[in-house]
Amino acid sequence: MITFVPTPIGNLEDISFRSIKALKDAELILCEDTRVTKQLLNLLNQKLNLDIDTNKQFLSVHSHNEEKFITASHIDIYKNQNVAYVSDAGMPCVSDPGALLVDFCLKNNIPYDVIPGANALLTAYAMSGFNEKEFTFFGFLPHKPTNRKSPLEAIMNSEYLTILYESPHRIIQLLEEINALNSDKEIFAVKELTKMHQRHFKGKISDILKQFNCKDSKVDTRGEWVVIVDSCERNDGEKITISDIKSLDLPPKQKAKLIAKMTGQNIKDIYETLNL
Repeated sequence: MITFVPTPIGNLEDISFRSIKALKDAELILCEDTRVTKQLLNLLNQKLNLDIDTNKQFLSVHSHNEEKFITASHIDIYKNQNVAYVSDAGMPCVSDPGALLVDFCLKNNIPYDVIPGANALLTAYAMSGFNEKEFTFFGFLPHKPTNRKSPLEAIMNSEYLTILYESPHRIIQLLEEINALNSDKEIFAVKELTKMHQRHFKGKISDILKQFNCKDSKVDTRGEWVVIVDSCERNDGEKITISDIKSLDLPPKQKAKLIAKMTGQNIKDIYETLNL
């Protein structure tokens, strides 16, 4: 059986009893980075007086090798051993590897379970004060400026609240890009969720940028960021269509993500269709 185990996104005390039990019972731990996971288990043992064995087998399964790693030859291992899967922090499969392994379990009748736990996007959404029941999770925008413009324009014109992740190296760039498109757009931005230096901002993007650029109280941008962009008023006459997205000057992977958000279809299937 494979158990997908969430890990703290910052505060070690966010680990759950079920997650601790799964990590203790696991004979094999699959993880994004074996060094990060071993360090986490050592910290949990030290800080919370747990007794998780760190001498068991660890295997690295990340975004670059996940598809290759998941093979039929491993089915007996998955069925006959207690296997735990963890990403470096937070929920597996949410902007982290793991989804391909879940799909493999479903297709091969391998028993699995997903333990609920710490998650940056839902924590930020609950903290934001935006009172909308529908939202879109976009994850990270492309790194290259030329590939960011079209998806960001779609986000700025979306009728749904949109949640983004951003690195400390590009958070200023993202805020400036949003401001250039609409200086009155309301956003919520939070850094270092659950950690000692957690800090959040909400208001018009132009006002938030002033805080970031203020010499007397310049914002420390270090740490991972979650940014929530307010929705536009719904206009049934100007909805973005699948044809609109297909015509955008975007890499096929980004088009597939946007279409998947609109239709609920599998990203991989859409990507293959776009490349026919």
